[in-house]
This record gives sequence, C-alpha cells and structure tokens, in this order.
Amino acid sequence: MSAPASTCLDGNAIGGLLLQVFGTELTAAMATCAGCGARGHVAELEVYLRGPGAVARCRACGAVVMVLVTIRGVTCVDVAGLAALEA
Repeated sequence: MSAPASTCLDGNAIGGLLLQVFGTELTAAMATCAGCGARGHVAELEVYLRGPGAVARCRACGAVVMVLVTIRGVTCVDVAGLAALEA
C-alpha cells in the first residue's frame, strides 16, 4: 500500500545520499524493478522520507526497490528490490 501522494517525492530526493554512498551520480541510472520488471530512471522512483530512512518504490507496481537508513553516520542500503541498476 502506498502512502498518500502528498508525501511522495521523486528519486531526486535521495540523489545526494546515493552520491555519498556510491560515489557517483545515480539519479540518471536505469533501475529495473525485481517485482514487475519495469525500467526507469532512479529519479523517477517514488520516494517516501517519513520513516526512519528513505524508501524508494517502483512507480509501476509500488514494490519497494531500495531502502536507505543512516544510523550513527553510517548509511545502510538495501537494494533487494532491484533486478538491475545500470549507470
């Protein structure tokens, strides 16, 4: 279930954090959802920032594609929902 549209941002909202973690600009990278196979730019993902971290969901099916949580200065990234990420 998705959160109300008013709390949804696009993937650009996590661009800086992705740059910190991976050392490269990834908002223009192509992400493939492991749930439905939809492809799109990371910038097109639906991002929710209301939890303890950032959750990026597929625009096509709503599946969680990526979760980023920063704890004590360390950012943990779960990309289990990505079938592929092509920079």
